[in-house]
Amino acid sequence: MTTLYNERNTNGAERVENAHANCPYTLMTMILAGDVGGTKCNLGLFLKEGSALRPVFQRRLATRNYPGFESLIEDFLDQADTSGESKLGQAVDAAGFGLAGVVVDGCLHAENLRWALDVPALTRKLNLENMILLNDLIATALSLDRLPSSDFVLLNRGIPEQNATRAVIAAGTGLGEAILFWDGRQYRVERAEGGQGDFAPRTEREIQLLHHLMSRLSHVSCEEILSGRGFRRIHEFLNPSVRHVSFDAPGDNAASEITQRGLARSCLVCAETLAFWIELYGAMAGNFALQTLALGGIYVAGGIATKILPKLQEGSFFQSFCGKSKLASVLARIPIWVVVNEDAPMWGAAYEALIRHQSRQEAKQTQITADRIG
Repeated sequence: MTTLYNERNTNGAERVENAHANCPYTLMTMILAGDVGGTKCNLGLFLKEGSALRPVFQRRLATRNYPGFESLIEDFLDQADTSGESKLGQAVDAAGFGLAGVVVDGCLHAENLRWALDVPALTRKLNLENMILLNDLIATALSLDRLPSSDFVLLNRGIPEQNATRAVIAAGTGLGEAILFWDGRQYRVERAEGGQGDFAPRTEREIQLLHHLMSRLSHVSCEEILSGRGFRRIHEFLNPSVRHVSFDAPGDNAASEITQRGLARSCLVCAETLAFWIELYGAMAGNFALQTLALGGIYVAGGIATKILPKLQEGSFFQSFCGKSKLASVLARIPIWVVVNEDAPMWGAAYEALIRHQSRQEAKQTQITADRIG
């Protein structure tokens, strides 16, 4: 469980002030943070200035180009050192990473990431005193109250309930979820794994899609449809005779081509695929909102949402979100934001690493003081 922050933010969310912001011994703290996905990895170095973090060096690297996480980090730090931008004479004090998968006892279990990650081993190898691994949706949730209002696009204003549960859903290489709940004093974040749940069709066409995929997959989870790879599956379901260059090219870039063609309406099957996918995504988000009673708002994050934002704003997402259930009127009251900053998980991981580092520093200082008194 991870703690969020409590001060009112410009996007209407609640936020917490960092209780350790004025510690004199952390004024020059350097944080290494990243968002590690199955396709790409966004890494950054951040310098603590006052109570905030300032990015001093950032790079986006292709995950598949590296045999392991250690080699990727080492290459990034080498780039930072040679660029001169980061002033890496300041040692890295702590690191935090949001990763696409389930983090249990400091170890990552991921379907879309082929690396094996272990915090103690990585900490020793990279010579870092403090390092944390977070699920990428946990990291995204932790970033919400750190981002400016310009990083959010409103899909539904709604009527948010004060201190009510909030939720994050994000489609990208996979489909992730996180829940933010109020404990009486502050928001806390918990992970969810609804993306691995069974796909539940609502209409005759969706039933036909399920039958189509059942003949090809051993388990038709929500993630198999509501992720990047779902676009091609829906496209082939709608019209298998229409194919595009990306379908046979290495790298499996079909999602990008389908969404671009769909937005431009240069291919009618792609346009229908995109519309169908958005309806399914809206329904999934609505179900998640019901399951969590996220009356404080739903945040739609992930790389896909930013790329298809104009279509999300047209209304079919919200219509599917509300659906036809007895609680459709309740769902219509829930605020919905799209998080358009794709670096959100990196920011969340950076601030969480900073907070934990400062807590350890304070504990050390307290122990030193106690030893002197004793």
